[in-house]
Amino acid sequence: MHYFAYTSGQLHCEEVPLHRIAEEVNTPVYVYSERTLQRHIRVFDEAFAGSPHLICYAVKANSNLGILRRFAKWGAGFEIVSGGELFRALRAGVSPEKIIFSGVGKTFDEIREALHTGILFFNVESSAEAELIADCARQSGKGARISIRTNPDVDPRTHPYISTGMQKHKFGIGLAEARELYLKLRKVAEIELVGVSCHIGSQITEIGPFEEALRSVRAFVGDLKGSGIELCFLDFGGGLGISYKDEEPPSPARYAAVVMDATKDLGLTVVLEPGRVITGNAGILLTRVLLKKSQGAKRFVVVDAGMNDLIRPALYGSHHQLWPVEQKQTTEIADVVGPVCESADFIALDREIAVLERGDLIAVMSAGAYGFSLSSNYNSRPRAAEVLVSGNDYEVIRRRETYEDLVRLELG
Repeated sequence: MHYFAYTSGQLHCEEVPLHRIAEEVNTPVYVYSERTLQRHIRVFDEAFAGSPHLICYAVKANSNLGILRRFAKWGAGFEIVSGGELFRALRAGVSPEKIIFSGVGKTFDEIREALHTGILFFNVESSAEAELIADCARQSGKGARISIRTNPDVDPRTHPYISTGMQKHKFGIGLAEARELYLKLRKVAEIELVGVSCHIGSQITEIGPFEEALRSVRAFVGDLKGSGIELCFLDFGGGLGISYKDEEPPSPARYAAVVMDATKDLGLTVVLEPGRVITGNAGILLTRVLLKKSQGAKRFVVVDAGMNDLIRPALYGSHHQLWPVEQKQTTEIADVVGPVCESADFIALDREIAVLERGDLIAVMSAGAYGFSLSSNYNSRPRAAEVLVSGNDYEVIRRRETYEDLVRLELG
């Protein structure tokens, strides 16, 4: 559910007409609904109310400080994958004891920084990383709490670029190797084994892959317990999908019921890492039509948002619904493309869309996750502004970049 709807033929975010934001902030601009964000956090958290749990929002999905500060205020923790995300999480005001650090390539400096901060635990993704963390802990004089990310070899049945739980992927450690690593690390003085982790992918729209992964994790936890290794946390990652087009992913309540049923007798606090399911449908990319052109029977609608603003269609072939800000009655088949000098610079191909004219506004829906966070300055294009709507007003939570911003760090 989200709070983008038409009122008197004009698309609004909550009570703010989107044409007002376009006029006052210009385009392209990301627009987020605070009401939607808060509802999604609450619904996801309440779904797990019957079990000890910790919600650690996946910062990579949308890392704007204005949004992170609200999540921290609403009680969420954070899952991070870099030193930069650690910096953002702390700046947002979250307790370090609600931060978990994932990722296959943590640097020595990032590990040291996280140790000194006092994060909840590291998700370790290789034996080499475990050695690096132990070395850093030894030099820092601080113990390191770790959870080992297991790779259960489960096909999440999602796009291959966002599938992470199979042996062919770079993430995690196979179960047999992970068991040996637990046995080895329990003898390392600087290491405290606190959990086991499993994350199989993103934008998962079926419950089956989660159930399969949970069966593997249950058996693995039992095996560790039989070897005398007692843990505190089971980090089951994120991955719950949203509806971009006609997908029907499990609801948070259905997902939570499956997770809680599989973990209720393990005596562990369940850690969840939702990202897309929280922010995805809470944001849109607002763009304006620059011009229309035809080549033979082919029609193009050229807009001012390019693949540097939203790369998901080019990267994943992803579908985003396109809503005209002013409701229209007629439609046509066209490609909606941006100004970037790449043939992959498109938002939609051969899509039936409203008949639009120069100056019309389009809302690219479900762009709140992996939209701005994947944006770039390709073609020396300043990145878009970001706006957060609350009720009948809004605030700019990231100003639009200028040409001066493009060269600010360059020497020459």
